[in-house]
Amino acid sequence: MPKNIQYHIACGEGDIGGYCLLPGDPGRVAEIARYLDNPIKIAANREFVTYSGFLAGQEVTVTSTGIGGPSAAIALEELAKLGAHTVIRIGTCGGIASFVRGGDIVIATAACRQEGTSREYAPIEYPAAADYSVVAALHAVAEEQGLRWHTGVVQSKDSFYGQHEPERMPVAEELAAKWQAFRRLNVLASEMETAAIFVAAAALNVRAGAVLQVLWNKDRRAEGLPDETVTDTTAVIEVAISALAKIIQVDKVGC
Repeated sequence: MPKNIQYHIACGEGDIGGYCLLPGDPGRVAEIARYLDNPIKIAANREFVTYSGFLAGQEVTVTSTGIGGPSAAIALEELAKLGAHTVIRIGTCGGIASFVRGGDIVIATAACRQEGTSREYAPIEYPAAADYSVVAALHAVAEEQGLRWHTGVVQSKDSFYGQHEPERMPVAEELAAKWQAFRRLNVLASEMETAAIFVAAAALNVRAGAVLQVLWNKDRRAEGLPDETVTDTTAVIEVAISALAKIIQVDKVGC
């Protein structure tokens, strides 16, 4: 029997690989695990579904984090206790910058900390930044595959409806002002987990990156620019898998 069973992810010692892929949606875990050799389902508890298998000869774990920073940080904390040292978030997002459109891939170099979880780990002056080696691997794969992709800053928020229906919120003016500031700063996209993962990873000495599928860009549509709704996450999964394989190979050479 595995020891040291973690309270939320329900996994124990020997269940988890050092390399982890972190989708938000529990329903996406099995789909990602199919890219691994000999994947097996380890546990399912609340929003946390976990499979482990092998990639490039190393054990790799796929664990869903649910929606938002609190549950993402819980998953990362418990995976790190079991030996995780490198994680890649695989997620979806909505475009912010007008040049980002549905179907694009976004590789996050950093995230705006418009959420609360990361404040439990670091003062607000500390940046939510990705690990360079993870970004470089994701960048290389996206380029090799000829995708429409961007690298840059994303926004992480706590309230889905605060973004999508800001006008009905008591703090509508504040939300609108920040959104326009992000647009002027060419923040690429909006999502809900990356900042918490990046800051918690820094505190835990874990390498972290994030690659996101743009579902749509409402502001682009409002400007009369062409946009499409793309919900197929195959491309973003394949970028993450190939990038993780590159990271594993580099790590082997460095050992």
